[in-house]
Amino acid sequence: MGSRDHLFKVLVVGDAAVGKTSLVQRYSQDSFSRHYKSTVGGAAETLWRAWRGVSLGCCPASRGSSRQPLKEQSGVRPGLKDPSVVMVDFALKVLQWSDSEMVRLQLWDIAGQERFTSMTRLYYRDASACVIMFDVTNATTFSNSQRWKQDLDSKLTLPNGEPVPCLLLANKCDLSPWAVSRDQVDRFSKENGFTGWTETSVKENKNINEAMRVLIEKMMSNSREDMSLSSQGDYINLQTKSSSSWACC
Repeated sequence: MGSRDHLFKVLVVGDAAVGKTSLVQRYSQDSFSRHYKSTVGGAAETLWRAWRGVSLGCCPASRGSSRQPLKEQSGVRPGLKDPSVVMVDFALKVLQWSDSEMVRLQLWDIAGQERFTSMTRLYYRDASACVIMFDVTNATTFSNSQRWKQDLDSKLTLPNGEPVPCLLLANKCDLSPWAVSRDQVDRFSKENGFTGWTETSVKENKNINEAMRVLIEKMMSNSREDMSLSSQGDYINLQTKSSSSWACC
């Protein structure tokens, strides 16, 4: 029996410098750099059309993880000042989820456009899940996570009207002191309807693959219309999660 493909678009949002681009690079390529320039990718409409092409089987999708910059294809230049154009970048991650299922994740990273706290509907269109990140040493990035979540929920829902799965990642947990307590984050996650939250360190590669596995499990559950995986906003103890059989292909 042939492998069944699941294509999921996952948004990665949050304030500037919280580690969004680093997360995408770490997860898709297992690489990390201390120095990232503001991300400049393709215009959202161009990327959405490209994503739809892959989802409809019109364009070949490469196996394995790969960075997919579309600046040249989109014709958008780094100096573009049009406020109506939201720039994004994305990477593709391909996983052999089971013997019969392949998961293709397209990770959409807002490309240095964090000042657009209200993102266009085009950016959100057809997304299956979202990651909202904040810097544990910066309380402002934490409080701003509420605005990101509200903007997401106002523009995107599942076909059944429920919010899309959304993880809250407390990034840079290798640094101290934390500007917020774990109790604050736990309460915030529950009050704002997150699927759950956990601490991460992209630099130390802590909880990155594990957190994304939780998100994939939730998306796979939704695709099967299985609502048994509840979303209570609880802390996700990744150490107690059983290992899955998935692997990069």
